[in-house]
Amino acid sequence: MNYAIKHVLAAGLSLLALLPVTARAADEEIQVYVDDMGAPGSFGLDVHNNYVFSGRSTRMDDPLAQDSLHRFRVTPEFSYGISDNLEAGLYLPLGSVDRDGHVSVDGVKARLKYIAHPSGNPDVWYGVNFELGRVGRVYDVNPWNAELKGMIGTRRGRWLLAGNVNVDFVVSGPQPSPATVEIATKIAYSLTPKVSLGVEGYNGIGTFRQPFQMGQSDQTVMGAMDVQLGEWDLNLGVGEGFGSNPDHLIVKAIVGVPIDRLFHHSHR
Repeated sequence: MNYAIKHVLAAGLSLLALLPVTARAADEEIQVYVDDMGAPGSFGLDVHNNYVFSGRSTRMDDPLAQDSLHRFRVTPEFSYGISDNLEAGLYLPLGSVDRDGHVSVDGVKARLKYIAHPSGNPDVWYGVNFELGRVGRVYDVNPWNAELKGMIGTRRGRWLLAGNVNVDFVVSGPQPSPATVEIATKIAYSLTPKVSLGVEGYNGIGTFRQPFQMGQSDQTVMGAMDVQLGEWDLNLGVGEGFGSNPDHLIVKAIVGVPIDRLFHHSHR
């Protein structure tokens, strides 16, 4: 990829990250995918956590679904490096605790991710991620769902710019609906080699039948910090939902646990 294309990519992603952005109510995973990949033959673990402090109750919308307000969601994501370009992942289990302290463990998702660096340039990447999951009624009226995610990004000096295009669709369930398209963006600046600050955005732009319905979608913008603590990684974020988003104040923490190294250390 030549420098002209890099400049266009950087400018476009910067604008996307600064736009008012949209998203669904807090899912089990609030993350913009970059080029993180496990080494071939290695295991990894990311623990996804998020909590909705304030917002509008959604119990009237679907009394059988778990309300996102005052709900804590925690989901371990296990991964395995298949090759330099291919990684498999498993979200197990999908868990949450609602405002009344009721624990729900009901769901599993699997994914397969491919990342490539054109011309061997480690600072530019593109890729695709496919995810298939089955969830309980408290999470979704349709038990089987899938997502196809396209990824692109670049690092330029201390700046990181990344974008995801997510196509979500129902595989099986009582309420089939058109596939939806969402955009996730991230712009971050490295203060040190181990600490960066940035903005993450999650943008629903409508369905294939009715695209570009951004004004009718939820909106969220999130300030984020990425920190490396020894062999551990943290992605911390505080977000504000507005527009039609019922979640107004959202916090998240993704904890990268070096289970492969810890496992090897424990067997020495």
